[in-house]
Amino acid sequence: MKSLQKIIVVCGPTATGKSDYAVELAKKVRGEIVSADSRQVYRGLDIGSGKITKKEMRGIPHYCLDIANPKRVFSVSSYKKFADKAIKDIVSRGKTPIICGGTGFYIDAVICDIAFPAVPPNKTLRKTLEKLSLEELQNKLQKLDPRRFELVDQKNKVRLIRAIEIATALGSVPEMVRQAHHKYNVEWIYLDFPDEVLKERIHKRLLKRMKTGMVKEVESLHSEGVSWKRLESFGLEYRYLALFLQDKLSKEEMLKELEMAIWHYAKRQRTWFKKYAK
Repeated sequence: MKSLQKIIVVCGPTATGKSDYAVELAKKVRGEIVSADSRQVYRGLDIGSGKITKKEMRGIPHYCLDIANPKRVFSVSSYKKFADKAIKDIVSRGKTPIICGGTGFYIDAVICDIAFPAVPPNKTLRKTLEKLSLEELQNKLQKLDPRRFELVDQKNKVRLIRAIEIATALGSVPEMVRQAHHKYNVEWIYLDFPDEVLKERIHKRLLKRMKTGMVKEVESLHSEGVSWKRLESFGLEYRYLALFLQDKLSKEEMLKELEMAIWHYAKRQRTWFKKYAK
């Protein structure tokens, strides 16, 4: 029986230093890195998404960054095609693929070789759902599929609507078998910190991003044609900065609510990765 290709996955909550860790690891194991971040795929979403810079890469090739137009929705199935191609290329040159990121759905899509449900957009349903408030969408998904509700970005109307769309068509958002890694021999590296330490890291990182031009980045994206609605759909930094720039939140409110949202996101990431944490 043919042995499975080894692949390393560096995962964990936001603000745990995954990118730096993966670069150090890649230098030791002759590795190359495939990013698994649902916002870093977009061109121009740099500071707010925490995208690694060329300098920080330290010569290690990175894949699946800057591959999508921020004006258009980029699906997990599209990501899987890019990631599969990158991994094949890395392996063909005798290097070790390292998947690094905090988007659990992206990681599982690749390592579990998931077949995605062929549920086309339902324009009639979407028009109805788009009229609902955030709370109404949350309640609807919670009733349809409680498990998916726990893992989805609950402040992101676009993702809530898509989850409801799939659940309505199929009865639920299909549960993935995350224990059976048939495609690769996976070595999991899970990074995390105690709550108070992680909260402090999130706080300091947010202030640093503000100082390095995160507000200007969002202003530039909007001036280049990315709508406020689209920016809000990216969640977290982009959502709250878009609200701030529309004068819907004060700077103080924006920072307070954003920091809390990032913390809640980190907790959802823990929930997703808990089966992999040692």
